[in-house]
Amino acid sequence: MSAATTRSRTARTPVPDRLCAEAVDLARAAAEEAAAPGAVGEHVAVVSEGDRVVTHFFECKEPGYRGWRWAVTVARASRAKNVTLDETVLLPGNDAILAPEWVPWSERLRPGDMGPGDLLPTEADDIRLEPGYTGEDEPPPNSAVSEVSQEMADLVDAEDAELTTRPATTSRGSIAAVADELGMRRARVLSRYGLHAAADRWDEAFGAKTPMAQAAPASCVTCAFLVPLAGSLRQAFGVCANEFGPADGRVVSLSYGCGGHSEAAVMPKPPKPAPHALDTMQVDEYPLRPARDSGSVPAEADAPTEDLGHS
Repeated sequence: MSAATTRSRTARTPVPDRLCAEAVDLARAAAEEAAAPGAVGEHVAVVSEGDRVVTHFFECKEPGYRGWRWAVTVARASRAKNVTLDETVLLPGNDAILAPEWVPWSERLRPGDMGPGDLLPTEADDIRLEPGYTGEDEPPPNSAVSEVSQEMADLVDAEDAELTTRPATTSRGSIAAVADELGMRRARVLSRYGLHAAADRWDEAFGAKTPMAQAAPASCVTCAFLVPLAGSLRQAFGVCANEFGPADGRVVSLSYGCGGHSEAAVMPKPPKPAPHALDTMQVDEYPLRPARDSGSVPAEADAPTEDLGHS
């Protein structure tokens, strides 16, 4: 026998073992023991899994498992006549209803899913964040720059102590305000990617390309209800403070706009009715005979008429 013929016969599915294929009652009893009463249906198929190994398939009558099948695998030892049970499982068929592929929670999360008490931890390598002030750029000790940095740090500590003992707002331009702006009091700050992602998201929701902005009389940059942001985002975004506007309390682009603009056109005055063509309040006097001097033809002839010779 040639090698090609041997390989072709080996690649073919083996013929089901006769004794294992005939053990339908044994397979049904195993399926009914594993399933609920009445959940095992008709015998639908027999599949050979190997030498003296056969799997019997039964319909599943369990509600919610349409297209699933009970699979009972039986086997027989070499030169043995007794068929033994291998395993019983519930497997989906070709038209079975399956659950969607599992997706990690970090990919399933959508804006607005968080509720009261929920925690959303951020990963250590989140690309939206970057480390804040870590001290890696500190100048070497005993240098002029390090002395200045130490003096600034002392000033910050002094201001912190003052704010702790006497609550007050941080004045703009102070050391504490600069430290807050640079992120020196936070472990991590927004990265450039995080800033761009937030800007794209806000501009898509309340930007110049939205239908509301296209129909607005003016943009938000000239509106009195706009509250500017701090930092680099101040150049492009602000917060709407118009309670009647569609973006009240939302971050809007400076190029966004709506009908609630503070400098929109004033309310039109009520239309003034047109005057009546006929005055019904005045009495018109009509004489019975026209006046002598009112017609174009004189009432009396200027000269005697001449005889024209007509008969």
